[in-house]
Amino acid sequence: MNLNRWAAASTAALLLTLAACAGALDEQSAHAAPVNNLGVAWPPVWQDAPEPAPGDFTPPAFERPSAAHCHRPPAMREVPGGAIEQAPSAWRSRRGEPDDMARELRAETKPMAKGALADAALALAPAAPPSPSAKAAASAERSVAPSPWPNPPATLQAAPARPAHETVTAGMQDDNADFGEYLAYRQRHTGLAVRERDISERYLLEVTDSSGRPVHDAEVAVQRPGIAQPVMWARTDTAGRVWLHPRAFMAPSPNDERTLGVAVRKGAMQARATLQRGQAQAVQVQLGAPAPAQRPRLDLVFLIDATGSMGDEIAKLKGSMRAVAQQISQLPGQPDICYGLVAYRDRGDVFLTRSHDFTDDLGAFQQVLARVQAGGGGDTPEALNEALHETVHGLSWRADAARMVVLVADAPPHLDYGGPQYDRDMQAALSKGIKLFAVGASGLDPVGEYIYRQMAQYTAGRFVFLTYKDAANPASGPGTQTPHDVGQYSVQTLDRLIVRLVGDEMARLVRS
Repeated sequence: MNLNRWAAASTAALLLTLAACAGALDEQSAHAAPVNNLGVAWPPVWQDAPEPAPGDFTPPAFERPSAAHCHRPPAMREVPGGAIEQAPSAWRSRRGEPDDMARELRAETKPMAKGALADAALALAPAAPPSPSAKAAASAERSVAPSPWPNPPATLQAAPARPAHETVTAGMQDDNADFGEYLAYRQRHTGLAVRERDISERYLLEVTDSSGRPVHDAEVAVQRPGIAQPVMWARTDTAGRVWLHPRAFMAPSPNDERTLGVAVRKGAMQARATLQRGQAQAVQVQLGAPAPAQRPRLDLVFLIDATGSMGDEIAKLKGSMRAVAQQISQLPGQPDICYGLVAYRDRGDVFLTRSHDFTDDLGAFQQVLARVQAGGGGDTPEALNEALHETVHGLSWRADAARMVVLVADAPPHLDYGGPQYDRDMQAALSKGIKLFAVGASGLDPVGEYIYRQMAQYTAGRFVFLTYKDAANPASGPGTQTPHDVGQYSVQTLDRLIVRLVGDEMARLVRS
């Protein structure tokens, strides 16, 4: 072969090889999108996946109320203030004798914070005589609260006894009854550091039996079309009613479902209904035959801020709360009542939460209540999130009971701790049929008022606030003034107001 023919053949072979490679590349390109020099597929995706909606819209976890009774002493359990990262696995159940509390106080080593001297002065029965410095601290703090001992040691004499029951006056705001004004209040206070839930869309669900009487404690599940897993749970109150707020528990959806399913059951009775979003009338559900009459049940919890800033208020409020418990025990219908108590402070204090599970022993409960003392704290917010979580999830709530929580506090929760959050647990409270009645004590700031009213409105409770002769001076004594952003209200003593609210709730059961 001459040189020219060999060169021509080689060129032809090279061209065939290049053509084959090009064909292979074309075949691969048919199965994979080209990639530019930035590593981005081309052409880019025309429609991106929608961004997840902000907030947590998963249904809150909860256990149905199932306790059968509360016929037991008031057992205590506690989360230490320095061990919040271990909760809830660090629960320590015990009876809570005074020497237990004193041992914990002596083991406390953190620097004194706001009201911490009150902890030292008001700790129960120290096992050893106090040092001279402790005596001086005790002397300086005697005015905070009376001694909890019937016969105080000579080294720590009690302050002069307070009146058995000092008068505390209060007003009340029902934000569900005047919902338009409540929405206007929220609009006036936009921008506060709170965990917002949109409650502007609201519907009333009413459940009755075949005779038209309200069905109490019926379980309610709300569903999206075609999805079996409910998006929220609730339980009806003693009037057979519950308020539903779709935007508070449903993430915004591109489909924007206009119809929601509502399933209701009580025992073996079940029924279904549909909620047309935008409807003005209540959703009506009828279950079967009336349930047999039974003695009305009430589970009542006092949830108390026990930090140092509450010292003077607690001394006065304990008398009111004892009167409340006594008067409620005498309500018509002789209700079967269980009493519970959850006190809380903050991180770094002797305890974070100290709870006493339900008991029907009124005398023992009042002794527990009498031992609540103020101390600790530091900054303004306190561990209300953790305390509300313990109240909703940690106590033995009974089946077929009216369930109420009376919160008495003067500060908002810490929103920077992580862990439990009040908006999730107010939803869990509705899921368990627990109404929150939030009592704002002196010094409650606008953030605290907003959050207290959120919790009360969502669970169909009430916002209660203390009143004074001079709204700017809580030491001015009982009166009619308040610094809170509320409309028209009447004033009466705190114990009578709470007893009236409880009585109204229980009266529906008595009539049933």
